[in-house]
Amino acid sequence: MNNEKSGRTWAAPERPWAMRMVWHDLLFANWPVKAEVLRPLIPPDLEVDTFDGEAWISIVPFRMTGVLPRGVPALPGLSAFAELNVRTYVSGEGKPGVWFLSLDAASRVAVWVARRAFYLPYFFAEMSAKEVDGAIEYTSGRLRRRDPQALFAGSYRPTGEVFRSRAGTLEDWLTARYCLYAADGRRRVWRGEIDHAPWPLQRAELETVCNTMTAPYGVELPRTQPVCYFSRRLDVVAWTLDAVGGA
Repeated sequence: MNNEKSGRTWAAPERPWAMRMVWHDLLFANWPVKAEVLRPLIPPDLEVDTFDGEAWISIVPFRMTGVLPRGVPALPGLSAFAELNVRTYVSGEGKPGVWFLSLDAASRVAVWVARRAFYLPYFFAEMSAKEVDGAIEYTSGRLRRRDPQALFAGSYRPTGEVFRSRAGTLEDWLTARYCLYAADGRRRVWRGEIDHAPWPLQRAELETVCNTMTAPYGVELPRTQPVCYFSRRLDVVAWTLDAVGGA
């Protein structure tokens, strides 16, 4: 992680971080949805966050490199892969974070480790992310027949200058999230802390070819264009999980 000050609003865990990674060419594509649509998908121990009375759901395609445990050197073929997240926004014990409906990754190892160590709903997918004439052309499709099928294909690009979000804005509410929440097989809730510098954001546009990422959860996205932000690169560290509410 670089030396730029973190944007966290509460202290990071005192123990050493466990994982490091770099996120590249990331798109936040965000749609407003009714909170009552998401409520059945979220554990009761967590609150569904809203901004101006609306909950939000985001589809986030990007690439990862340098995905490594602390003290481990780069592993060719294992520490770099594409990933696509479907996420919404929750709080637990007063800490705003992210709840993932799904995470697709082009790495069998990453899927296996994340499901077991972090209780995250990862799926193995065939994925492609390449830059063509300033746009990121991105595709993802799950490979295992037993998994709920979901497809994404589209092209996205930044359309403005780099900026930092201001407190109280939608872009800050969506992106300044320094933890994730997950539930194990007994529906016990856990928090995973992360840390990074404030997001270097750009406004962006998305041209969608196919998007069925929310269909397995019965969530229909509005037909309006999403609110989009792009980030070229972010260095991130992550900690092991902590129980929420004495789980």
